[in-house]
Amino acid sequence: MALQITDQNFEQLLAEGKPMLVDFWATWCGPCKMIGPSIEELAQQYSDQAIIGKVDVDDNSELPLQFRVRNIPTILFIKDGQVVDRQVGAVPKSTLEAKLQAIL
Repeated sequence: MALQITDQNFEQLLAEGKPMLVDFWATWCGPCKMIGPSIEELAQQYSDQAIIGKVDVDDNSELPLQFRVRNIPTILFIKDGQVVDRQVGAVPKSTLEAKLQAIL
């Protein structure tokens, strides 16, 4: 299951040093609901290799501001503490998986 990433636990997760896929979403967002199952599948597939998590933009205001998230869903791919790729909008799981593979 994808981790619930919050303003409070993000830095601790980042400090683990694993590559991260961070999905910025909201419960009212249709495209977010479309890619939700793909995020969950990737979280199961890559649980030992990467941190896969979701940030609810309605409950967390600091992270969306910090990463300049203007639209949702926005998925960030983070390696070595830096955002190395970004996907805005709903895309097939294969697209997300290819971007994740690129940072592993």
